[in-house]
Amino acid sequence: MNRGLNFFAIFVACATFFLIIAGALVTSNDAGLATPDWPLSNGQVFPKMVGNLFWEHGHRMVATTVGMLTIVLMIYILRKEKRAWVRKLGVFALLAVIAQGLLGGLTVKLMLPLAVSTAHATLAQLFFCTTVSLAVFTSRSWMQATPLPEEKGVHPLRYLCTAALVAIFLQLIIGATLRHSATWDQHLPTELILLHIGGAIVVTMALGKAGLTVLRRHKGVTFLTRPALVALVLLGVQLSLGIAAYITRLGSPDDPQPLNPMITITVAHVACGALVFVSTIVLTLRTYRVLPARDYSVQSSSFRLSAENSSLKAEL
Repeated sequence: MNRGLNFFAIFVACATFFLIIAGALVTSNDAGLATPDWPLSNGQVFPKMVGNLFWEHGHRMVATTVGMLTIVLMIYILRKEKRAWVRKLGVFALLAVIAQGLLGGLTVKLMLPLAVSTAHATLAQLFFCTTVSLAVFTSRSWMQATPLPEEKGVHPLRYLCTAALVAIFLQLIIGATLRHSATWDQHLPTELILLHIGGAIVVTMALGKAGLTVLRRHKGVTFLTRPALVALVLLGVQLSLGIAAYITRLGSPDDPQPLNPMITITVAHVACGALVFVSTIVLTLRTYRVLPARDYSVQSSSFRLSAENSSLKAEL
């Protein structure tokens, strides 16, 4: 394990989280078209940061910084990392951040089309997932993790966590679509609101099942219980923020401009959603690390052999 590489991967992941917050501030302040050109802002590299241009150009500056950090991270990984699949993931991270930047430019050039804006927000979450995964894979805890005893539960834990992860990702797509479907002075589409509420229920059930199963089966194994507990706590916070965001959003079409209560709560909702996603990613990756698929097949085979032996003894 290279401590410097792990530290830098964590730093890039934190910078990416800050970038997600910066992007959410652009949308919540309705600043997506504060400047009509890209990659320059009003024809300048460093324009006067006034009005909504502060949010839009500030977002671009943060994105540029994250892009440069990702280049350094990829080079760092290629020089220090021996595992081929981690090296490939480092290259993927760079490709993802490039694609993210191009999508960001496309949203401006095409005047914020819903499909492109949603894709831009979704890819941001996937890129965040990638940087967090690199931080996990280069950590000491990952390197030193040892397989756990075979589970006796009906449902394999790794599959419960994967199901929760997929549910959260789909919910993030719905949430991004909802956020970009109407500006602050318009009412949100009812069908998307209902779909988002339904997604929240599914996520609560899936992540609740996975998290509680971890806490019950592997009590005392902090490698698994810590991310499970963090994910469950963040889920509770996220549900509360979702309700608060909806309440503050209800009256926004009557306001003369996006007001701070709505902006703050909505951005917090987006940020917390990203944290729920990555904490579930960490949990899922760790279950795959210490609970290999062969454990389940071995357990099933052992059970069948035991049953056959018992049956044979009974016949004799």
